[in-house]
Parts: sequence; structure tokens; C-alpha cells
Amino acid sequence: MPLALALCLPQLGHAETLVVNSYGGPYEAIIRKAIIEPFERKTGIDVVYDAVGSASQDYAKIKATNGHPGFDVVVMTASQSLQGCRDGVLDKLDVTTIPNLASLTASLQAVAGPCGAVHEVQYMSLLYRTDKLASAPTSWGDLLRPDLDGKVVLPTFQNIMAVYLLEMMSITEGGGLIDDIDPGFAAMARLAKHSIGFEQSSAILESYIKDGTVWAMPFWSGRAQLLVDEGMPVDYVRPQEGTIPLIATLNVPVGAEHKAAARSFIDFFLEKTSQEAWVAGYKVGSARVDIDVPEGLRRRQITSQEGFTSLKLPDLTVLGDKLSEWGGRWDRDVVSQAR
Repeated sequence: MPLALALCLPQLGHAETLVVNSYGGPYEAIIRKAIIEPFERKTGIDVVYDAVGSASQDYAKIKATNGHPGFDVVVMTASQSLQGCRDGVLDKLDVTTIPNLASLTASLQAVAGPCGAVHEVQYMSLLYRTDKLASAPTSWGDLLRPDLDGKVVLPTFQNIMAVYLLEMMSITEGGGLIDDIDPGFAAMARLAKHSIGFEQSSAILESYIKDGTVWAMPFWSGRAQLLVDEGMPVDYVRPQEGTIPLIATLNVPVGAEHKAAARSFIDFFLEKTSQEAWVAGYKVGSARVDIDVPEGLRRRQITSQEGFTSLKLPDLTVLGDKLSEWGGRWDRDVVSQAR
């Protein structure tokens, strides 16, 4: 055998590996089918899926390791994308290496800053059991209805949903999203007394409403739609006061080992056909308005410029600066009131 051929043979079949950190549960099953497996077939890159940690926990690991967490792509939110850019632990992304960034709604992509690629949009909905409530909720204030006493569960402050609920309860009570937040804390203190307690994991929150322990709670719209599609006796609404979007991003830590593959993966995820597969599979909205979306999903998720502008969006940079203060106050004023 010629020496040159022999030297080449060990490399044959040696695919590049990409480590993607994201979530477990239904998210993992859907991302494997809709995104990861098609990406592997197209590129020959092997994806190792790391379903460990929440967005806040993942970002804490990135920051603690100075951008060397051991994974190449991470799914987080716009809040962590902005913070990661400020802290210098996330790479900036641009259209020269990720061309499909140019296809995203500019105003929405701008929310995530230069280090995050917006791959989905959900919103905080009010999820409820249709077989338990005589009338559907229409307001965030309905969580305090007498018939829901002891039938509500709340997210912990480590879940950004708690922050958004605090802000929307503030709006409901006549306060603001960031300034004049006192009415929100007062309402959340009352709601804590009304609830069965706090959970961080969406999977655990979901289990309470599935088994009937809980009759109403805040929940992300995509996950809520999955429950509806499963045939569970549930439905969800965008309350009359409005709601706040969850803008999910793909990010690359500065110390990622496989950056070229990471950028290829992000660009693939943002392709029109990939976004269509993701929206249809995970029941979410997209920052691309040129995709074909099933009519049922179009009515309930955020898939248009009009849908984007209907949402309330706090300044995430200012919000990030408030989280430490609010977290301490949450423990003192809200958690202390729980049953």
C-alpha cells in the first residue's frame, strides 16, 4: 500500500464533532428530528447533544469558565446573549459567516445583540385546565381568583418566566415593566400565598397541570401548544394586559473548539426549511416572516411583524442590571409568603 494512501486512511470516516448544549424532554426529541439529523446528513458533522442545565445555569458555566464550557453551541435567551457580549465570553456573529442572519426580522434580532442568533420566539401564556374552570381566564389577575386558591404553581426566580410574570403582574396592577415595579411585588406576594409553591424546571411545572394538581399557571406558548396537541384538557391565552416574548438564541462561547462547525449549525438552523420544520415541530414562532406556517399555528404563535409589535418588551440590558436586586427582593417578599 502506498505510504501516502496509508497516511490518509485513518482520517477516512473521521467526522468532525460538534457539541450542542440545550434542553431535554420534548425539546430534545424535536430538535434531533427537525434540525440535528438533517444537519448531520447534509454536512457529515457528528452532533453530540448535551441536555444539561437551564439557560441561566448554562450561562453561569460559560462565565465561570471564561468562555470554555466544553460545548460549541448553546441555546439560551436574548438576556444571556446580551450579558455574554458585555462579559466578553460569547462570540459575535455576523452575516459573512452566517448568511441566514440577514433573513431575520431586524428589530427582533437587534434585541438579542451581536452575539445571539434568534432561532425561535415564544411568549409567556396563561395555561389552564379546561375541565376544571367554569370560565376561561382572560387576565393575569385571574391567577388570584378564589377558584384557583391552592391550584396555581409558580416558577422560581432562576426561571426568566418568574421575572416576566412579576412584570406583567405589575402592569396588571397599574405599575411598570421595570420602573414602578412595587405593584408587581405586592401582587406576587399575594399570589405566593395562593399557590402550591415554586419550581424551576418547565418539565416539573408541566407535570402539575397534567396530573390536575394545578389548574392554571404561566407557561411558554410553544410548550402549551404541545400539551393541547397531546389532547390534554388544557388551553392557553394571551391575557388582555399583553405579555412578554421569550426570544431564544443560538450562541457560540469564545472558547468553543469547533467554531466553523458551530457557525454552520447556526446558519442551517436559520434556513427557511429548517425554521419551517422547527416551528411546525416545536409549535413556536420564528424571526423569519417568509416561512410557511400552518394556519392554526399562525393564529396562536408569533410569526408576523404585527405579532412582534403586539408584545411588550422590556429593555433587557436594564432588566439584566435589575435582576440581582429583584432576586433578593423576591426571596424576601414573595417566597416568604408561600404556603
